[in-house]
Amino acid sequence: MKRYDLIIVGAGPSGLSAAIEAAKCGMSVAVFDENAKPGGQLFKQIHKFFGSKEHQAKIRGYKIGETLLSQADEAGVQVFLNATVAGIYLDKEVLVQLNGAMEHFKADTIIVATGAAENMVTFAGWTLPGVIGAGAAQTMMNLYGIQPGQRVLMLGSGNVGLVVSFQLMQAGCDVVALVDAAPRVGGYGVHAAKIARCGVPFYLSHTITRAEGSDCVTGVEIAQVDEHFTPIPGTEKQFDVDTICLAVGLSPMSQLLKMAGCEMVDDPRRGGQVPLVAENGETSIPGIFAAGDVSGIEEASSAMIGGRMSGLAAAAYLGFLSEQDKDHRLAELEVALESLHQGMFAPGSKGKAIAKTDEGIEVSQSLLKKGYLDDADLKRFIRSNKTELTNKKSGVHPVIECTQNIPCNPCQDACAKGCIKIGKTITALPQIDEDSICTGCGMCIASCSGQAIFLVDEDYEPGYASITLPYEFLPLPQKGEVGTALSRSGQPLSTAEIIDVRNAKAFDHTALVTMKVPADQAMTARFYKS
Repeated sequence: MKRYDLIIVGAGPSGLSAAIEAAKCGMSVAVFDENAKPGGQLFKQIHKFFGSKEHQAKIRGYKIGETLLSQADEAGVQVFLNATVAGIYLDKEVLVQLNGAMEHFKADTIIVATGAAENMVTFAGWTLPGVIGAGAAQTMMNLYGIQPGQRVLMLGSGNVGLVVSFQLMQAGCDVVALVDAAPRVGGYGVHAAKIARCGVPFYLSHTITRAEGSDCVTGVEIAQVDEHFTPIPGTEKQFDVDTICLAVGLSPMSQLLKMAGCEMVDDPRRGGQVPLVAENGETSIPGIFAAGDVSGIEEASSAMIGGRMSGLAAAAYLGFLSEQDKDHRLAELEVALESLHQGMFAPGSKGKAIAKTDEGIEVSQSLLKKGYLDDADLKRFIRSNKTELTNKKSGVHPVIECTQNIPCNPCQDACAKGCIKIGKTITALPQIDEDSICTGCGMCIASCSGQAIFLVDEDYEPGYASITLPYEFLPLPQKGEVGTALSRSGQPLSTAEIIDVRNAKAFDHTALVTMKVPADQAMTARFYKS
């Protein structure tokens, strides 16, 4: 029986982060993961992360995964793949199915970082082939390069549903609708906006009543629901689809912790059955810790910080780290974690209807109910720094359509001229510094994880404006190409000509596409369709 100072179950973002911190303290660390590849959900996440520099903002998830794997290898962490942990027993003995046999391992400390499983909902036909979870769709697309379907309906408007809907379109799928029984969008508005401007309609206060088809999904019926979430007769709508994608929440995979005898609690705010844990992740059993989604559903950025905290706490538990050093380092991580727990989407705000931003501005009801900003929102939120100059770029200025207090601030670091300011907190709304001069470099557009920044020049040429927008679809438009400008709601506005396409390495796969539109559409055109 092989012994380690620390055994970690799960090689996802929290597990790897914990392993790195513990190994750096001198611990012998083994990580077991049932999958063929380490990294957990990170390698399915091709979008750019939110947060700030310390949270690895504007870096794509799979890149963060690669960094964690490299750091774990350098620290001497031993990672076992295709290794299913079957149980945790007395004296921290771990039973693992490995290489076709059951093997026993022993540790002085254990961190369980098993993550979460997708929830499902039942409706007539829900067991038909073609009904899949959003995570499964991500796995098919981003790990194996397989389209989940051609025509897809998404159920769920949280961040998972919004992000995966966009990635489905990137994979060439047609997302016919986004449906949610809740009366408002559950995820970040910037995620919803980039879907809406592609022409995807939102059906809030609606649910799926049945999937159509005999051998597989051939269609779906939805209906409006009342305040009790009961379908209203006569409101049914049909869509021809071959795939129904479900993004209806996650449940912590806490079975191993329960099996080990950890005290558990049923906490809906944390996702269901979770262990009682201290701030550093220690459970009711000394030396056994929980990290990441298994102790409460959060974003991956929070899971990585939580993993680091558990790794340090485990090291201190065995004397590899002094209590003084532990407290100092945990305090720094607490500050980083707290910054992610501010604003409209803080854990304490779940389920609450927020009426105003932290700045006292009325929130956009159009964004919450339709997925896009309306004209009234523009007057309240949109600030620009249009400065008359004499050079060629005299009219170029950024327009920022980020209207919620979300934890994200890389845009202020991206602008070398200091055109964009966030404020004292990471969740403050970004603002334009009127005294700064925009050079039109586009780094703010590429740095924005929510694709909510545009460069506008109302005076591009007589009668026409130019709009530079983020573009993450293939094939890229070509200079001189003529297509259609779409509004924030995805409605066709006019003919648009592509006048520039930039795709520099520094933009990290976010192309900057500039289109020429009639001057009166400078503040309404927000997407281009070939």
